[in-house]
Amino acid sequence: MNSLLHSRPETVGEAIARCAAALRKARVHFGHGTDNPRDEAAELVFFAAGLAHARGARAYGAPLTQRSRALIGRLLRRRTAERVPLAYLTHRAFFAGLELYVDERVLVPRSPIAELALQRFAPWIEARRVRRILDIGTGCGAIALACARAFARARVDALDISPQALAVCRRNVRKLGLSGSVRAMRSDYFAAVAGRRYDIIVSNPPYVGRRELGRLPREYRHEPALGLAAGGDGLSSVRAILGGARAHLSEHGILVVEVGNTERALMRAFPRMRFIWPHLQSGGGVFLLRARDLET
Repeated sequence: MNSLLHSRPETVGEAIARCAAALRKARVHFGHGTDNPRDEAAELVFFAAGLAHARGARAYGAPLTQRSRALIGRLLRRRTAERVPLAYLTHRAFFAGLELYVDERVLVPRSPIAELALQRFAPWIEARRVRRILDIGTGCGAIALACARAFARARVDALDISPQALAVCRRNVRKLGLSGSVRAMRSDYFAAVAGRRYDIIVSNPPYVGRRELGRLPREYRHEPALGLAAGGDGLSSVRAILGGARAHLSEHGILVVEVGNTERALMRAFPRMRFIWPHLQSGGGVFLLRARDLET
């Protein structure tokens, strides 16, 4: 009887528990799509086994093949030994209900702006009026694509200064069949869209200060520094966006920007700005400004 038990294939649920324990023991950093070992272990195992997350707990009793177990072992070793974010190992990330391709040319998408996009930025703008959207620093295209799905009648310009990031963005545009709605362009902030106005300008720009950058967990070293570093105080990109946004917003337009933990530094730097800080279940550090409240 004991020999039969030992030879029984490991199930999905057992593999998830084993991987979660290994991730916890290795003290890896969670912050690239998951925030706990159990969820990350589930993503790792479901990917290796070729399972859809929609199956959920119904898949936990399924036995794993030897091939799946071997892949789980390889992924787990790299995740724990090299501290590579799991999304770079699986080449997939989930954002606002979309499955996206990612690799080390782009940041792993994880912005709370996903929640606002799913809500169609209500109540700060009327969805029926939205025709043009601008995403600055698009990376893999996550925010631009989420906006395109949320506003089917809108055209979205997705800007990034990195040609490598734009290649990933265009891959995701094709993958999701949104080539008719999303245009990816190389641009240093607003340079490529001079004279154009938008109903929504949205951005998850770099906002990590020099001192903080050196203290980030090892996982962040696998991400492009261009997408993280923002000068000494973490505000260089936000200043550029605030400086150019008013000239590119429509009369009733809104600006939405993630600034993470530089929120206090931003408020000290712009004490007269009427920032709105939406309460989001998925995180904070995202401000919203109406066109009329932007300083000229």
